[in-house]
Amino acid sequence: MTGTAGPLHGRVAVVTGAARGVGAAIARDLGRRGATVALIGREEAGLAAVRDSLPGRAQCWEADVTDDAAMAETADDVRKQLGPVSVVVANAGLAEGGPFAESDPATWRRVIEVNLIGSAITARVFLPHLRATRGYYLQIASLASIGAAPMMSAYCASKAGVESFAHALRAELAHEHVGVGIGYLNWTDTDMIRDADQHAVLRELRGHMPRPARKVYPVETVARRMGRAVERRSAAAYVPTWLRATQAVRAAMPPVVTAISKRELPELERRAPFEATGLLGAGGRADAVGRGEPDG
Repeated sequence: MTGTAGPLHGRVAVVTGAARGVGAAIARDLGRRGATVALIGREEAGLAAVRDSLPGRAQCWEADVTDDAAMAETADDVRKQLGPVSVVVANAGLAEGGPFAESDPATWRRVIEVNLIGSAITARVFLPHLRATRGYYLQIASLASIGAAPMMSAYCASKAGVESFAHALRAELAHEHVGVGIGYLNWTDTDMIRDADQHAVLRELRGHMPRPARKVYPVETVARRMGRAVERRSAAAYVPTWLRATQAVRAAMPPVVTAISKRELPELERRAPFEATGLLGAGGRADAVGRGEPDG
């Protein structure tokens, strides 16, 4: 792919959470498709490394997606430096696991703030750009948006929230020819997932899912699918593709999950007591440090 003739050639695309993982891979994929990429995240060195791996005039901004003023300033600077934005990928996200009753309230709240409120702030500050360019907003969601799982209440609540937010935004903006899509992802090979597997509570949770649902997918595979969704202005994109089928049965999923959990969780807890994980992955640690909390 040369990136010289596709629909994204010369367009400015914003990716949040772009210092690592899914965000970095999506940024690289959009760059290969000819977009000029603006990277936003908490890790300045990681952002710079991704920027330097991209073709063209890619630039990066260190900003907290939950900070209204900082994000508004960033959006203005992106316009000044690169031009009006045609694509926004709201990818920034955190996760934590463990029993809700024993979860740290501040950590639980932070997952909601970054995943849901951060996505809304991202959309708000870049909507003037997207209206002007008749652009496209892609919200990164999850299988957790469709079927909630025990021991991940904050993550599931936030991803269900961003799905509903994206549906509402699509309806509001359709007459203005601004596209809104949702990317539904399953387990992806990032440091967040690798960190999750170090905690018994999440390792056992994934291990007791049906075999197709517990497979981990390469981040490049996810990025290519999201890049195609951006080019096609898709309303929804799924990795793996079988996730689309869960939409037809989502109403039946909560009682099934409850029944399985009622049977399995007591035995799992006897084998390894459930404990709160804290924020997962290097991205979670960087977020904590960025807010002045100790690393680890």
